[in-house]
Amino acid sequence: MNILWVKAGKLLPVDTGGKIRSYNILRRLASRHDVTLLSYHNGPRDEAYEKEIEEHLPGAVTINTGFADSNRFATGLNYLRSLLNAAPFAVTKFTSPRVQGKVAELLSSHRFDVCVCDFLAASLNFPRALETPTVLFQHNVESSLWQRQALHEPNIANRIVYKLEAAKMLRYEREAVNKFDRVIAVSDNDRQLMSAMTDGSRIDVVPTGVDLQKFRSAREDSFKPQAAEPLLVFVGSMDWEANIDAVDYFCREIWPAIKQAVPRARFRIVGRNPHARVKMLAGDSIEVTGTVASVIEHYREATVNIVPLRIGGGTRLKIYEAMAMGKATVSTSIGAEGLDVNDGRDILIADSSEEFAESTIALLTDEQLRTKIEQGAAEQATRYDWSVIAERFEEVLAGVARCYVDHKSVVLTHVGAALRGRPSSINEGLPHQGGAATEGRPYTV
Repeated sequence: MNILWVKAGKLLPVDTGGKIRSYNILRRLASRHDVTLLSYHNGPRDEAYEKEIEEHLPGAVTINTGFADSNRFATGLNYLRSLLNAAPFAVTKFTSPRVQGKVAELLSSHRFDVCVCDFLAASLNFPRALETPTVLFQHNVESSLWQRQALHEPNIANRIVYKLEAAKMLRYEREAVNKFDRVIAVSDNDRQLMSAMTDGSRIDVVPTGVDLQKFRSAREDSFKPQAAEPLLVFVGSMDWEANIDAVDYFCREIWPAIKQAVPRARFRIVGRNPHARVKMLAGDSIEVTGTVASVIEHYREATVNIVPLRIGGGTRLKIYEAMAMGKATVSTSIGAEGLDVNDGRDILIADSSEEFAESTIALLTDEQLRTKIEQGAAEQATRYDWSVIAERFEEVLAGVARCYVDHKSVVLTHVGAALRGRPSSINEGLPHQGGAATEGRPYTV
């Protein structure tokens, strides 16, 4: 197949869940198919990035939009300018005439068998009428994520903004999932949520994966032993609101009970660009690392991995990474949402602050329980290597491309018959597969 993949934001460094998912699938697809990545980003041109992405994915096309979002003032100003737009700011800020022109140019070349719109953020850069079969890769149900953020946001002004964005996102997302020929979700839960927006038969699920070789090798490497003192670790991008809320909630409502039961326990927050709210949490027993070269050494030292998320969508790759490292995890239901995990066998699920503290204390103090969860976690993770996930993604793309070709062939057959004077029904013989490929394209996005 010849595949065009359009992604908002730089793909490198591979330091967020979305990037990890896209990068690992892209690299494996590129080993078997002709893949062109259109990677566009805000701000000025970055020649170092252009060179690096070309090394990882030869033939990649890069565009810088010039849109300034490197500071809060610029972002706030641009948000105010976008208030009258029907589309949410999380989409419009990644929409650019230059990118729209390039996407139209690439698609009009008719070189590609199938195209991927990676994340909803890139969707407004696609033309209304799509002549190339195109898949929307939904890493999250964005409207659900914004609704949860509004629910838990302590700042009144921010809460108003999040509610407005949630309403805009819900309207926009309903239209967007119907614009594309197919939608790929990352979990059954996300598929169920989006089934309220479109025919569920148009949505395929391709779950989250993990680099088993990388993390299994790290687990077997005993060069750096577990920390001498009980250590809890949270891993995630610390400039993302869901993660900020998670560690703030944990430190305020859960950590005191754990510290009382296990006085020697320490907590380490690992992740890039820690927000001011996160930096303020640092203290005698709480460490905030900021950007790290690799999360492996932190997992290796960890006694327990924690995921106290109250906001979020999609799936958390960090849970599978910790499981592949053979680490026991305590997570909220939202934190583990959409993952194939089993409470009490390979993870502990706890939703109230009291239950979360109790489960964490149990893992810190009961070695037999912790060993059981660790072994179950390592075993469960083996089912989700990225090679398996990429094959499933490839199957979906091939099916979309094949359906489009079959549809085109049937239409041409009936047109030919009509020209020869033989009456025929245009629907006769059409493949029955939901989506715009067989139902027409009344696009409004």
